[in-house]
Amino acid sequence: MEYSVKIDAFEGPLDLLLHLINRYEIDIYDIPMAQITKQYLNFIHTMQQLELDVASEYLVMAATLLAIKSKMLLPKNEETLDEELEFNGDEMEEDPRDELMKRLLEYRKYKEAATHLKEFEQDRSLLYTRPPGNLAQYIPDNRENPISDVSLYDMLSALQQLMKRKKWKEPKLTTVQRQEIPIQQRMEQILEELDKVKGRQSFSSLFPVFERSYIVVTFLAVLELMKNNAITCVQEKNFEDIYIYSMKGVYKDEA
Repeated sequence: MEYSVKIDAFEGPLDLLLHLINRYEIDIYDIPMAQITKQYLNFIHTMQQLELDVASEYLVMAATLLAIKSKMLLPKNEETLDEELEFNGDEMEEDPRDELMKRLLEYRKYKEAATHLKEFEQDRSLLYTRPPGNLAQYIPDNRENPISDVSLYDMLSALQQLMKRKKWKEPKLTTVQRQEIPIQQRMEQILEELDKVKGRQSFSSLFPVFERSYIVVTFLAVLELMKNNAITCVQEKNFEDIYIYSMKGVYKDEA
């Protein structure tokens, strides 16, 4: 049985590149292609290991990064340099990263504009032109957005680190009958575990069994619980373990 899921939280490969640039404090005007390509491919590899549906545009960007990296690594012989200098005159050779940098700057500009527009929308939604009345029903919920502190990229990073510390459980027999766990059942198990530990549990402790099917189901169950506001994920400092908090009373079983 294959687990395939479309992650709507991804906004595209440029969004992932901006996340990596911000996380590793990389100068967008002088991108180290070896480092950014390695980190980007690590994310793609992690998604493929979990059998998540990786959109083709992510693979196209991976090929673009590898092409730029290869172009920068290849040395040019003296004849080629002389021909380029003769053809271009005093003009400098174009940096192969320029096109990518322009796309990232353009994307960041529109992303920031969209964020400002979203803030304006939220501010405007608080204004009412009707006469004074009982507005208790319009008071917003004070609970935090479950993905405001931890993004999907952070969740994948945490799972990536977990895979480095542990190895897949190898079957002792050639043929193994796997016992599949429904995602809904794993979601209920996670909520029960949180109740036993007073509503707080580390992300890594959710994987006592290190088998591919168990990890995939658990990871998808966590994403579904976050989507339903049943849990919230918090990472106090960069690269530290992520903690899962129960938001009891919000989650409703729709089954």
